[in-house]
Amino acid sequence: MAARAALEVAAVSRDVVLYQHDRSRFFRLVGLFCTGQGLFWAYLAHFAFTALRPAPGPGPDDPLRPRDNKWRFGFTASCLTVGSLTLAAGCVLPLRSVSRVTLLRGGSAVTIGTPGPLGLGRRSLTVPLRDVSGRAHRLEVRAAIPIKVRGRPFFFLLDKNGSFSDPRLFDITVGALRKF
Repeated sequence: MAARAALEVAAVSRDVVLYQHDRSRFFRLVGLFCTGQGLFWAYLAHFAFTALRPAPGPGPDDPLRPRDNKWRFGFTASCLTVGSLTLAAGCVLPLRSVSRVTLLRGGSAVTIGTPGPLGLGRRSLTVPLRDVSGRAHRLEVRAAIPIKVRGRPFFFLLDKNGSFSDPRLFDITVGALRKF
């Protein structure tokens, strides 16, 4: 009986914004930082590859100058790895952070809005409500509410500092635990 009442409440006659939290400026700054770090590490890798060549032939014993290419290749690869991972984090982090959750008319689908990669633009994902599962109740978590969407490799995170326009409707629709 309670499940039927919840379904009747969820059958809304218009689109309802359940959650909203705009952090676009923060994610643009994170994107700028990650892009700057990516460029810095790429430049450092280029410098290491071109300028740190071993000295030809036997020369003075300079402890700072490598004698073979292993060190140069290893340092170059390490710089490229750090730069790539930082840039990838700047692209993936905003895609996990939810800025808006909208329950669509009829209550059978939900649109999840996130900032774009590197904080540029906006992305939205519309999925059936049956493919969305809240992994923790909003009152039980301290910082972020994890939401799992079927077929997506990571959780979407709703910051607790955001505003819930209808907390009860959120709990019985997006926040409900569903088994996949």
